[in-house]
Amino acid sequence: MTHFGLICPSSTGHLHTILPLGQELKRRGHRVTLLGILDSQAKTLEAGLEFQAIGESEFPKGSSQEFFTELGKLTRLKALQLTLKWIADTTQVYLRDTPEIIKTTGIEGLLVDQALAAGGTIAEYLDIPFITICSAVILNREMSVPPFNTSWNYDPSWRGILRNRIGYTVLDQVGRPIRKIIQSYRQHWKLSPLTSTTEQYSPLAQISQQPAELEFPRQHLPKHFHFTGPYHYSGSRKAIPFPYEQLTGQPLIYASMGTLQNRLLWIFQIIAEACTGLDAQLVISLGGGNSPDSLPELPRNPLVVNYAPQLELLQKATLTITHAGMNTTLECLANGIPMVAIPIANDQPGVAARIAWTGAGEIVPLKKLNRERLQQAIKEVLTQDTYQKNALRLQEAIKHAGGVTKAVDIVEQAVSTRKAVLT
Repeated sequence: MTHFGLICPSSTGHLHTILPLGQELKRRGHRVTLLGILDSQAKTLEAGLEFQAIGESEFPKGSSQEFFTELGKLTRLKALQLTLKWIADTTQVYLRDTPEIIKTTGIEGLLVDQALAAGGTIAEYLDIPFITICSAVILNREMSVPPFNTSWNYDPSWRGILRNRIGYTVLDQVGRPIRKIIQSYRQHWKLSPLTSTTEQYSPLAQISQQPAELEFPRQHLPKHFHFTGPYHYSGSRKAIPFPYEQLTGQPLIYASMGTLQNRLLWIFQIIAEACTGLDAQLVISLGGGNSPDSLPELPRNPLVVNYAPQLELLQKATLTITHAGMNTTLECLANGIPMVAIPIANDQPGVAARIAWTGAGEIVPLKKLNRERLQQAIKEVLTQDTYQKNALRLQEAIKHAGGVTKAVDIVEQAVSTRKAVLT
């Protein structure tokens, strides 16, 4: 038996990626502890795993909700800047608190979310193996691949590469505080300074929950990089009540802006307006950002709920209107559901670009969002069967990718042998 530690952000999307891996490790007889701020505790314990708190004074219970409330009001660069500031603050706490906890609890290996770059430095300092888990868009850089925070199309020409270089330069500027904190601790711990972003990822195994078919063409991923498809256990989520009796039997359009960028109420107004005149029933999930009463009266009275049982509704849906969060996107594709993406911030533009590139949906950029443009995209995806066919193609890719079983096989091999697990 090995004692594994999990390190990931406290947001629902990241937790819903790493907790199923922890559950599978526990099922195989290992001990699993998540190291995080207090707002990660409830979901961790619900998943049947152990929890160790960090930064209790800096991040008391409820601090994540305050951050998410503010983030939900922002878009594009301002949202990214706020997110990176939050990551910088938590990075400081992880570097300060986790080494002693890891030593005290006897953790022998780490699963580190790729969004928390400090995890690799902590593992190196303690000389324990770690695995990189990519829960969002893959952050490994290649100049032919656009930055994760853009909805730019894939363009390997010199023009596309120049555009991407400029984008990465801007990204480096806003991410400098995080690198500065990590380099400071590395110097204090007498570790060599990092010279590139790739050095902060695992030399043993890097695992993405994307299927390879959802990623742009890659030429320079390491040989120990693995596409395994998504991981989720429906049993790790609370049962959510839903008025199924109000479903009409018409084709179902499910709309959700996720659990983070969901406080821009005008988007839900436009979604409802765009769905008027369609022979379909619209179901809107507010993702906990607001109550249904906070919305004005919407055209044709769509079914609006605070939270929805997403996995169950997707089994009934014909189309999803989504913010293009990675988890929602993968859950749609796992059910063969095409999408209309309205990306708002962070990695959502990158996910949306991949949805469009695979032909499984269309993008409506936030700055161009209006009733007419959104309705046109919805009608196109509903009436042209190529979108459904491409979503079904990706559904098959997910079925054969291996999922949580394959991912944990890789984790066990990497940690037990301390050797790179090659693709």
